Amino acid sequence: MTLYDLVAPGLDTVAEPRYRIAEIRAADPLGADPLLAALPAMNRDADVPALTVALRALIPDLDRVAEWSVVEALAGMRDLGMLLGSLKRHGTEPLAVVPEALPVLEELARRTDMVPRDTVHHYTTWNPLGRRQRMYTGHEMEAHLQEAVRMVFPSLVAALDTCAQLARLEPYDPGFALALDRTAQHVQSMVDAIDFTVANVTPVFFAQTLRSYFEEIDVAGRDYLGPAAAQVPLWLVDLTLWQCDRSQPAYDAFLDESVQYSLPSWRAFYAAHKGGVSAVSKLSAALSWETVHRLPPQLVASARSLARVLRILKTFRARHIGIARKAYSDELRLYDEGSGGAPVALLREVLDLTRDNETLVRRSVAPPRPATAPAPVPVTAATASGAVPHRPAPAA
Repeated sequence: MTLYDLVAPGLDTVAEPRYRIAEIRAADPLGADPLLAALPAMNRDADVPALTVALRALIPDLDRVAEWSVVEALAGMRDLGMLLGSLKRHGTEPLAVVPEALPVLEELARRTDMVPRDTVHHYTTWNPLGRRQRMYTGHEMEAHLQEAVRMVFPSLVAALDTCAQLARLEPYDPGFALALDRTAQHVQSMVDAIDFTVANVTPVFFAQTLRSYFEEIDVAGRDYLGPAAAQVPLWLVDLTLWQCDRSQPAYDAFLDESVQYSLPSWRAFYAAHKGGVSAVSKLSAALSWETVHRLPPQLVASARSLARVLRILKTFRARHIGIARKAYSDELRLYDEGSGGAPVALLREVLDLTRDNETLVRRSVAPPRPATAPAPVPVTAATASGAVPHRPAPAA
């Protein structure tokens, strides 16, 4: 049993085929199990000829791909993607040496309504477990990193549902605070995942061994990023809490680029809420209308719940920056930017934005501090008799 199994809220029963995790993991439409079991050895030896032959051997006929279900197409892209990333890691553009893969990738993209290469979901959530697990290196730390991302998926799906509810409510509604409290419970899994990563994956391993497998590849003249953890879209939660109307241009540009790597329903969520009014702005507007000294209890509850979930997001981002700074330090880094295409400076900016919104909300309902009274002068025999107490002269 994995951490995913402990937190998954029955996603396999949902009609959305991309949530039928067990089916996708079990699928092997290319018969790739034996070949991908040897992938870590090929990568260890930097055996580009063997990797090229392996990719060519797995390419299916287009007629066969056209008959696949979405589940089979997702599994097929997952397995081809392991070889795409491996070839690029060793300095070879995969479609330059196996051009016949291009129409297959494009057809798989069309059938799955996703980008024409593998994403973080293929590499983690849809990846088989145990002896069938697809890995670039076969190292235990790689498996731990996959598990850290995998354990977040069910909670993120649930958080998007509660955020969609939140977007339809106002701070005076009792459901506003409830939706935020449920979102906070779901987002806590991100903090648990980052703590799991810190405990089990060293910055040295990620920076100098694994990071190179997540490089972009050229597909028909356009670069597509590898399966980066940044594609786990915590920013979809940001969207309804604060980002849709309280963001900065650099973060907006990053999200516009990142959204293409999401699931179709998540892209639809982004499109629907991108121009909305955030929870922070709704609360600020409600508070501005209140002129009484005592705020309505429901408004106070909404503010406290919003501050709580923002604090959890702030905690995750602070810990994420700690990892990123180590992995991309001058002593370790092989790349200037993260695998999701963002520099550490952008992570810092998003943390600052999250912190600013959390501080704004928290202070909006904080009780006013009492005025500080001057310290009383001790009563002595001299002061009691009316004498002026001696005070030392100020230093020169």
